[in-house]
Amino acid sequence: MPVRTTARNGIRRATTTTATGLRATAVAVLAAAALVSCTQGQTDGGLLADPSAPSATASPSADPAENAEQVENADSVENADQVEQAAGEATEEPTAPAEPAPELVRDAFATLQATLNETCTPGAGDCAYFLGRVTQELTELDEAMRTDPKGPGHFKQPLADMKVLFGKLGKDRSTPHLEKHFSEIVSTRDGINTWMQDHPDDYR
Repeated sequence: MPVRTTARNGIRRATTTTATGLRATAVAVLAAAALVSCTQGQTDGGLLADPSAPSATASPSADPAENAEQVENADSVENADQVEQAAGEATEEPTAPAEPAPELVRDAFATLQATLNETCTPGAGDCAYFLGRVTQELTELDEAMRTDPKGPGHFKQPLADMKVLFGKLGKDRSTPHLEKHFSEIVSTRDGINTWMQDHPDDYR
């Protein structure tokens, strides 16, 4: 019996020693693995990296309140510029288109002179253009004489003759109506031509 007991105790001690050695080895391996994992995490920016270390992709200002204030200030400046621009546009007075300057007497008379060698035969169907053109030229000459710097008194005679003609024509510019007053239209044109020839300073 003493021999068996001694043997059993020896086996137990050997088994215990072996188990203890295996546990120590396993603990050492696990510790080494954890150390390697921590080192890689710190180096590669993994989950175990220092949270206080600044990120390479972080924005210059990580303060949300500061960023919000900057955005609000930028929006305020932009809105102020838009309001100021709109106010400026609202206060600008629209520019009225410039009215064309009255035609010079000599220019109006020159186009009337161009009709001196033209005529037509009332009722023949060839008076629509001619009488319409002469009437228009006399109307423009009348306006030019009234606005001339010399004053309408300088053109008293031709203005009086055209007033009589326009009184007979009225507002009717139809061809039959102009043909009815063919003689008055042509005689007024020729009389103004004669008057202008005696006043070369007005058409040269």
